[in-house]
Amino acid sequence: MIFFILSVFVASISQVLLKKSANNTHSSFIREYLNPYVIIGYFLFFASTILAILGYKHLPLKFGPVLESLGYVFILILSIIFFNEKIGKNKIIGTLLIVLGIIIFSI
Repeated sequence: MIFFILSVFVASISQVLLKKSANNTHSSFIREYLNPYVIIGYFLFFASTILAILGYKHLPLKFGPVLESLGYVFILILSIIFFNEKIGKNKIIGTLLIVLGIIIFSI
């Protein structure tokens, strides 16, 4: 289960890096796709896939989609840290519902 949760976290970091690159202006078309944020982001997506495969070796398939929803929680936290995004009441309620759903499913 740890490999799978780590896979979701790594994928979330990758998404944040790709958004950070998309928010920057680039001098050319090539630099838009060949810059450190994009290269590292896609490498992390690949690493996330490997971690998910390792996680599925020991995790029942029914837990995959449920644990994958942790990505929404990780993205919310990383958006606050890296983009200084404000969280409203609806985002907090939605995140708590996701966590509650994961807990109920896991019991």
